[in-house]
Amino acid sequence: MSSQHPEQKAEQAADQLPARAEEERREQPVARTGMFGAKTTGDTSGYGGLIVRQSPKVTAPRPYGGPGDAAEPGEFDEIADELERALGAESSPERALPDFGDAIERVVVDRGELTFFVKREHLADVARTMRDEPSLRFELCSGVSGVHYPQDTGAELHSVVHLLSITHNRRVRLEVTCPDADPHVPSLVPVYPTSDWHERETYDFFGIVYDGHPALTRIEMPDDWVGHPQRKDYPLGGIPVEYRGAEIPPPDERRSYT
Repeated sequence: MSSQHPEQKAEQAADQLPARAEEERREQPVARTGMFGAKTTGDTSGYGGLIVRQSPKVTAPRPYGGPGDAAEPGEFDEIADELERALGAESSPERALPDFGDAIERVVVDRGELTFFVKREHLADVARTMRDEPSLRFELCSGVSGVHYPQDTGAELHSVVHLLSITHNRRVRLEVTCPDADPHVPSLVPVYPTSDWHERETYDFFGIVYDGHPALTRIEMPDDWVGHPQRKDYPLGGIPVEYRGAEIPPPDERRSYT
């Protein structure tokens, strides 16, 4: 067993990554300028001219490794190989399966976790394959959550599905994206009934519409609430709240006693 601290290992691994050429960095779109969000000449930090470019979408190279070590082929490679084999197998006339390359946009391995980025039109087929294929057997969906990336143009909303294989004691994540202008993702309730309330909560907080859900309604916020509170473009404060018939003004409009 190595006596080296995990943080030291991570720093050494980062030092071994190939440096990106300046021309490659310049091709990435600008995510933000400056350091602290100042839009006028009031930025006295010295970082007013800083240009932060959007990082390219990460794709993990082979071998994927496993939860403990990514240096050689391991558990994650087995899962990817079995999924590719199952999707590439001869499909039945009733249900034609997509190929692995058509269904999976990219594979990410980070911090000992495996994520398949799935095209939304193939999400149900991939999830059903993950559940039914004997070599995979991800029988349980332990949660569905959302993420909002305003700077990820065309893929601002992410729906994240966490799967657990009780048979093989393995975990994997499926992630699907959709744009703000078309926030629709297929519901996984027909495949994993446990995703019912998770999809309702994600719809409530992020505004992702799960097509085919049996009863997609708000479960945390009032039915007539405007907006989705966990999106990053949702205002922080300044929203009047009605409570037991009395309207409480937002903090910036309340009377000051000082």
